[in-house]
Amino acid sequence: MNTPAHEFVTVDMRGLKAALAARAQAERVSVSAVVRRAVERELGVVASSVESTAPRPIAAPAGSTVKLSIRLTRSEASQLDADARRAGLSRGAFLAGLLANVPSLSGTSGSRLDCLTALTASSAELSTLSRSIHHLTTLLRQGEVRAAQEYRRMLDTLDGDVRAHLNLAASTLAELRPARQAGSGHGPQRQAN
Repeated sequence: MNTPAHEFVTVDMRGLKAALAARAQAERVSVSAVVRRAVERELGVVASSVESTAPRPIAAPAGSTVKLSIRLTRSEASQLDADARRAGLSRGAFLAGLLANVPSLSGTSGSRLDCLTALTASSAELSTLSRSIHHLTTLLRQGEVRAAQEYRRMLDTLDGDVRAHLNLAASTLAELRPARQAGSGHGPQRQAN
């Protein structure tokens, strides 16, 4: 991988280090960024001309990851950690979800874990229904009509139970999926029933 060579300079700040660090912190940038801007101003170098002569980064393959360093206050970093932990995600995955407008992460809906808990419970109920239907068919095959009649109430509500589960699954998946951009025209199209 071709990485640009760094050009380091050591400077005696003569009492200006604290002010420099405070300025960088206030602007949420590195000390180096503040120093570079000051040197550019002093030398009369236009920042865009410096950037245009800098080597261009090599295009990374789609889906590759990069390490990102960000500056946050202690309380913001604590909140990021707590929110990511609450969602059951790493900080990087949590931030990526926020950037993608995942509703369950951006606070516009229930929490991610609540959505997953509800879907898990509904799936367990659906699994119980499946076992009951299997038992019912076994009874009917054996001619046990009287025992099979005990399942009548379950059969009366079966359609509604399955539809409720499918609606919950669809809404949960929508909460966990990044929001589509308006007018993008991408994604699955619903068919009329």
